[in-house]
Amino acid sequence: MKLQTKYFGEINYEPAESIRFPAGMFGFDDEHDFLLLPFEGSGHSMLCLQSIATPALAFILLDPFSLCPDYTPVLRKTELELFAVEDTGALCFYVLCAVKNPVAASTVNLKCPVVINPGTNEARQIIMETEAYDMRHPLADFGRGEEGATC
Repeated sequence: MKLQTKYFGEINYEPAESIRFPAGMFGFDDEHDFLLLPFEGSGHSMLCLQSIATPALAFILLDPFSLCPDYTPVLRKTELELFAVEDTGALCFYVLCAVKNPVAASTVNLKCPVVINPGTNEARQIIMETEAYDMRHPLADFGRGEEGATC
């Protein structure tokens, strides 16, 4: 199938590649089907979450572990059951990035990751019950190669 995207122009994709958010995303309850598209040169640490229904709607996702190796997402038992998994090791985690100008002012939402079960392509945005992570953590806090960068 063909899809006009926000950042990549027109692309071809297979429906089986889509990621399904049964409940939509926060603030976008009617958006259920997306594609995960890696940005060239990012080593799959920066992806575009592109809506299939709304070509102009796309989110920037980052691999939280590439930013903060000690990032430890914790899901409640009921959330694990929604994904039909025993523990978080079977899931993929991404964080939304609010890109600003200048880029150093951008923030990431570490508290509400996008969680994907790669076995089913089902996804949810989860609000973790922890004070350890912020919804608007400054991207500039994650220095490249600097020891001691905190989440």
